[in-house]
Amino acid sequence: MEQVMIEKLIDTAIEQLKFSYTPYSNFKVGAALLTKSGKIYTGCKYKKNCNLITPTKLCGENCIFLKAVSEGVVIFQAICIVGGKDGKLTEYTAPCGVCRQVMMEFCNPKTFQIILAVDKERYEIYTLEELMPLGFGPLNLV
Repeated sequence: MEQVMIEKLIDTAIEQLKFSYTPYSNFKVGAALLTKSGKIYTGCKYKKNCNLITPTKLCGENCIFLKAVSEGVVIFQAICIVGGKDGKLTEYTAPCGVCRQVMMEFCNPKTFQIILAVDKERYEIYTLEELMPLGFGPLNLV
C-alpha cells in the first residue's frame, strides 16, 4: 500500500474519534476502511452502558463493516484503527476478538491489512492472519 493512502487512512480514522460515543468509559475509537475499489468508509465506537447488567456496544470496526456491507460492498483491502482514553492517542488500539472475527468473514486473512496508529509517524501494519492466527472464516469452507 502506498504511503499516501496509509496517511489518508490514519487521518480519516483520527477524524472519526470526534463522533465516538462513549459517555462512561470515554475510550474513543475511530476507524477507516479501504475497499478494493479505493472507497473509504468511516466508523467510530458506540458504547452506552445502560447499567452494569445490560451493556450495549458497537465497536468502530464492526460499525464500519456494517455500513459498507449495507451498501453492498464486501471486498476490502485495509482498515486503520485508532483509539484512546478521552480520544488521546498514546498507544496502539488493536481490534477486539469479535471485530477480528467479523473481519474473517469478509477479508482474506493473508492479504487484508490492519493499520494500528497513534499518528502518521507511529503506526504498525499487520495482516489479519497475524492478529487472528488459526482464524475460521469462509475460506475454511471451500
